[in-house]
Amino acid sequence: MGYKTDIEIAREAKKKPIQEIGAKLGIPTEHLLPYGHDKAKVSQEYINSVQGNKTGKLILVTAINPTPAGEGKTTTTVGLGDGLNRIGKKAAICIREASLGPNFGMKGGAAGGGYAQVVPMEDMNLHFTGDFHAITSAHSLLSAMIDNHIYWGNDLGIDTRRVVWRRVVDMNDRSLRQITSSLGGVSNGFAREDGFDITVASEVMAILCLALNLEDLEKRLGDMIVAYRRDRTPVFCRDIKAEGAMTVLLKDAMQPNLVQTLENNPAFVHGGPFANIAHGCNSVTATTTALKIADYVVTEAGFGADLGAEKFMNIKCRKAGLAPDCVVLVATVRAMKMNGGVSKNDLGAENVDAVKEGCANLGRHIGNLKSFGVPVVVAINHFVTDTDAEIEAVKEYVKGQGSEAILSRHWELGSEGSEELAVRVAEIADSGRSQFSPIYPDDMSLWDKINRIAKSIYRADEVLADSKVRDQLKLWEEQGYGHLPICMAKTQYSFSTDPTLRGAPTGHSVPVREVRLSAGAGFVVVVCGEIMTMPGLPRKPAAETIRLNDMGSIEGLF
Repeated sequence: MGYKTDIEIAREAKKKPIQEIGAKLGIPTEHLLPYGHDKAKVSQEYINSVQGNKTGKLILVTAINPTPAGEGKTTTTVGLGDGLNRIGKKAAICIREASLGPNFGMKGGAAGGGYAQVVPMEDMNLHFTGDFHAITSAHSLLSAMIDNHIYWGNDLGIDTRRVVWRRVVDMNDRSLRQITSSLGGVSNGFAREDGFDITVASEVMAILCLALNLEDLEKRLGDMIVAYRRDRTPVFCRDIKAEGAMTVLLKDAMQPNLVQTLENNPAFVHGGPFANIAHGCNSVTATTTALKIADYVVTEAGFGADLGAEKFMNIKCRKAGLAPDCVVLVATVRAMKMNGGVSKNDLGAENVDAVKEGCANLGRHIGNLKSFGVPVVVAINHFVTDTDAEIEAVKEYVKGQGSEAILSRHWELGSEGSEELAVRVAEIADSGRSQFSPIYPDDMSLWDKINRIAKSIYRADEVLADSKVRDQLKLWEEQGYGHLPICMAKTQYSFSTDPTLRGAPTGHSVPVREVRLSAGAGFVVVVCGEIMTMPGLPRKPAAETIRLNDMGSIEGLF
């Protein structure tokens, strides 16, 4: 039988006016600020009004390390949200917004797949409600004001060799990683070394996703360190006097976006830090608001559980006072086979031994998640090529790990296919079994926190860093930043820093290339191995095949 493509399914969606979707969660029409008929922002006034409500159950969806075989984390998040609504629960979904860089690069657009999607799909992948543009603009305003301050006499005594505030753009562009700015003589300022990161790696993005309200947003922006003087004392954004104007630019972007699934269930799509170079979770505002107006909230954290889930637990939950009631770990039979050594071209053939061999990656993620004190359910995201024997092999393995695996066919059947998973997840979330706790305390040293993550989550033997990195960490501790959590910037493809090392490697080291202090966001970024905070486009970028067809519809994005 032939299957429809994701975009064909999305275009056939019977969308309801966004006011009807808001009504399912009790959001009055006057508190929805519409962007067309099918998306809206939720007003800050309404968000403030529900803070006294009872808090719902929080369900985190994460995954094994990504493989070219595909795992379907967002698809499972959407499918589970629809499944919970199907069994009579009042549930909402919280996911991240898409960056333009990957859309036109390797990945293409995505908002779920099959019959477990969030719509309007094209809008969500292209500009959406303008949040990322607002973040880019606010970040760029600060960049301009720093160089302007230096140009007009540099009263703050900024050492132009130590400006740490890099520029950003929401596109994969490797040629901008390292640049020289202000060339062209006296009228253009003082030439200095500079560089660009992708917008989703901006500290402004992290702050927007962690701030509790506009006041908190402005304070955090002011706390960002943008440069150092010759005596190594920090210069803050508030010293440049930029945080007020930046907050004005971000005023609307702070409000969560409401859209819907194919089954007309509510979905908040807000914020979008990558999990390999940033903290990988949707906004605290969206999650906490959803928890106050829904009984169950299904959210996801980017890439594998070694990155997204670790940061969700140690950064987002710690900062926002959240505690997940259940974790759903997404795996596929195909990915197990790939971890077991099968090439992508041979994934269609049954290979139970390879499935068993590849389950080691899954097992390590289960153990890591349990170390946070949260119950874990494995969702086997079903592919039509999966055989009964392969599915049974995964279930048996997971059972041996003291957990349970449930086959979910949401891609093919929507909520009907995720009903069994939804019933079990709701039971666990309601059971009160979760005893959540981060894996390191605030008062542990920064170096020890890095070691704790590397050794207990990645199972590395050691962390390698030169004296410059260690001295930098000690200096930050002396300046009062020792209590901050760690945000590891690491490849998503492996537990190690080597993207080709699949499965559950041991005996490896974690080389730390650089550390960056995000004083406003409230974490220390640790750049490991060859990871880049500005990705490049692949040899054949998706942009080459994206176009408008004769009907005016977008082709090639999905």
